Amino acid sequence: MKKLIQVLTAVTLAATSLASGPSAEQNVSVEEEIKQLDRAESEAVLRSDLTILDKLWADDFTVNAPNNQVVKGKKEVVELVRSGVIKYSSFVREIESVLPQGDTVIVMGLETVQPVGNAPGAGQTLRRRYTNIWMKKKGQWRLTARHANIVCQR
Repeated sequence: MKKLIQVLTAVTLAATSLASGPSAEQNVSVEEEIKQLDRAESEAVLRSDLTILDKLWADDFTVNAPNNQVVKGKKEVVELVRSGVIKYSSFVREIESVLPQGDTVIVMGLETVQPVGNAPGAGQTLRRRYTNIWMKKKGQWRLTARHANIVCQR
C-alpha cells in the first residue's frame, strides 16, 4: 500500500508539472524575445520597411485599426503601407504587459504616433492603446492579430 501511495504521488506531481506549462525562466526568455520583436515591428512600420514587416507579419495578419476598419491579410496591410495610409514621422511604443500563453503571446501597451501624408490624423500626435497577438507558426514568431484605438483627449 505504501508503494502504491508513493507511485500515485509521483504520477500526480509529474502531471501537475506538465500541466503547469513553461517554467518561469522560459516565460522570461519568451517575453524578452517578443519585446524585441514588438519593438522591431514598430520601427519597421516607422521606416515603412516592407522587407522586415514581411518577415514579422503572419500571412493571415488581421488588424482592427484605429480608423474603425478590420483589415484581413498581410497583403491588405502592406497595401496600406505602400499607399501611405500607414505612415508616421514618429512612432513610440511603450510595452506594458507581455502575457505568454504557450505558442501565443499577448502584448499590450501605449503607442504615440505622428501620422503624415495620406495617413488619417496627419499632422497630429495620437496616443493609442494597443494589443498585439504574436503566434509561433512553423517555429517562428509572427504578429498575427492587432488592435489599436485612439485614446480620447480630455
